[in-house]
Amino acid sequence: MEFLCSFPCKSKLWDINMDSGPVSTFQVHEYLRPKLCDLYENDSIFDKFECCLSGDGLRVATGSYSNLFRVFGSSPGSTEATTLEASKNPMRRQVQTPSRPSRSLSSSLTRVVRRGAESPGVDANGNSFDFTTKLLHLAWHPSEKSIACAAANSLYMYYA
Repeated sequence: MEFLCSFPCKSKLWDINMDSGPVSTFQVHEYLRPKLCDLYENDSIFDKFECCLSGDGLRVATGSYSNLFRVFGSSPGSTEATTLEASKNPMRRQVQTPSRPSRSLSSSLTRVVRRGAESPGVDANGNSFDFTTKLLHLAWHPSEKSIACAAANSLYMYYA
């Protein structure tokens, strides 16, 4: 049995039968590390982004700022990572072409995909992060390839 837990900058996948350490670690908010003092001062450090595991156990997802959420491959050593936006108009921001082909969930999702190195306050496309808009709640369907995301007063459904 596996469980997922979230920390301020990363999420960890644990197997209860292995006490030596987590099965996988996902760098979710590493770009925030230099801004931890600022986040603490405006109480954003206490934001609790939910994380969820796909029904087949092959992927994990967690919310982020700017109404974004991240999907990671959960296999040990997997480099699969995709960032998606929960928005009525996800194409309003310029989308950067992925630097490498994706073998993942992102190829069949119907929303915008973002990739690239994360820098403080700026996404892969050079857009500023909005720390006031947060995707705190998401859930993966236990048997289908669909994710429900709640951002502000809207519910978004993603299907792969």
